[in-house]
Amino acid sequence: MNGYFQLAPGANGKIVINIFPPTDGGEAIRREEILEYLSIKNIAYEVKDLGAALLSGEAASIPTATDFRFAEGEFVKISVSPDNMLATARIIAPFRGAQPMSVAEFGRELSSRGIINGIDAQGINAFLANRKYCTDFVVAKGTPPVQGKDAQIEYFFNTDLRVRPTMNEDGSVDFFNLNTINHCKKGDLLARLTPAVLGSMGMNIKGERIKPREVRQKLLRFGRNITQTEDKKEIYADVAGHVALVDGKVFVSNVFEVENVDNSVGNIEYDGSVRVNGNVRENFKIKAAGNVEVRGIVEGATIEAGGNIIIAMGMQGMHKGVLKAEGNIICKFIENSTVTAGGYVESESIIHTNVVAGTDVNCSGKRGLITGGKVCATNSISVRNLGSAMAADTVVEVGMDTGVKQKIIALQKEIAEINKQMNTIKPVLDGAKQKLALGIKMNAAQLQQIQKLAILSKANSEKLQDDIAALESLQAVADAETQGTVTVTGDVFPGTKICIGDVSMVVKNAMKYCRFVKDGGDVKMAAIY
Repeated sequence: MNGYFQLAPGANGKIVINIFPPTDGGEAIRREEILEYLSIKNIAYEVKDLGAALLSGEAASIPTATDFRFAEGEFVKISVSPDNMLATARIIAPFRGAQPMSVAEFGRELSSRGIINGIDAQGINAFLANRKYCTDFVVAKGTPPVQGKDAQIEYFFNTDLRVRPTMNEDGSVDFFNLNTINHCKKGDLLARLTPAVLGSMGMNIKGERIKPREVRQKLLRFGRNITQTEDKKEIYADVAGHVALVDGKVFVSNVFEVENVDNSVGNIEYDGSVRVNGNVRENFKIKAAGNVEVRGIVEGATIEAGGNIIIAMGMQGMHKGVLKAEGNIICKFIENSTVTAGGYVESESIIHTNVVAGTDVNCSGKRGLITGGKVCATNSISVRNLGSAMAADTVVEVGMDTGVKQKIIALQKEIAEINKQMNTIKPVLDGAKQKLALGIKMNAAQLQQIQKLAILSKANSEKLQDDIAALESLQAVADAETQGTVTVTGDVFPGTKICIGDVSMVVKNAMKYCRFVKDGGDVKMAAIY
């Protein structure tokens, strides 16, 4: 219990200040509090005597020079917090013999201070039933406002996309593969909105309403190729491509556009189409499920496309460049590269390059040159000038589906490998048979090895029969009459090899403005019509 003080009449008719020390670790009498009270009541006393009594910490009775007039009741001191949200009270003991304050009287004290809301009646009643003088107790609490929640948007892709290299397993840094693309698939969830929650009003102890802070509302902002749910809380990608957040707005595109493919971008692997407004530098790679368009030049790089490849300024392969498209390839010039197209290849010049086209190769433009390397097409090759006056090895081939030819080559290689393996196994199996016929015993390991070789020999034999049948079928297709042609509208230089189907010829003398066709078992020159 806190220490407290009480005024009482003395034997000489003067007022006496009784000091009661704290008990059970309670708070000592506050010097400022007793001085303030005595000042309010105009009690004259000896400062030295009062100070000594308070300093001793023991019970004491201090006489005063003030006459006892009448027994005054309890004195209530109410403190209100600066925000008017909390009120506490301290009751100073009444003159000895005075009646304690009633609950109703205490209530009027609160009203006189403007405290009308959040009054703790139960706490007040409990305190007044068991008074503890010079002790703070809560008499009223305001109701704080319930703060609302701002709207939140959760993005399901990396919104902090910074160019950074890929770390390899060995700890080295791959500066060609940079994390510059947020890939997305059709139907992917891109963002989810959690709407704002409005707050509710509060009220302080003086009955004044308190507004909650205003909440921030948000909307899902997005561009094309995106679908929003009916409740406007989620957005989804309509196409496979890449997603980006630009100035708070979500964009999805199936065309990934960059200025250049170099150290600032790194290799690109993308589910849609790729557009490069500048150049593709040496050793970089683009792999796209759609088309690839390069408006500059490609230097010693690799480009693979599920659609078409279009290169406005040309391809300088540096003997390592690769172009591979399931569709067509259109390129101003192609040098020192490897080119494969499921459709046609069109270029002003093809120099020292190996080309395989699923349909046609056309180099009949202004320059129109094929020289060096090997150019293959299923249907036709059209060119202005074929070969080179410098006798560069130049081979053109038409009349056979390039896919069929590749399958024939693969089967021939596989058949040769099987025969080689079977020729190795056969002597071992023959030797084992001879030993068994002569009654020579073999240990368990030898018998197990012979058994494995016998199973492998049987599997190889079955595989060999299947491959031979498939090869014969493909060769029948290849041997059929073809309409493949090579058309030259300018010069054909000596040394050029022309293959049509399964026959070929080497040009011995310079020729002009001619067409090469298969005639029986030969390649012959025919007129252009």
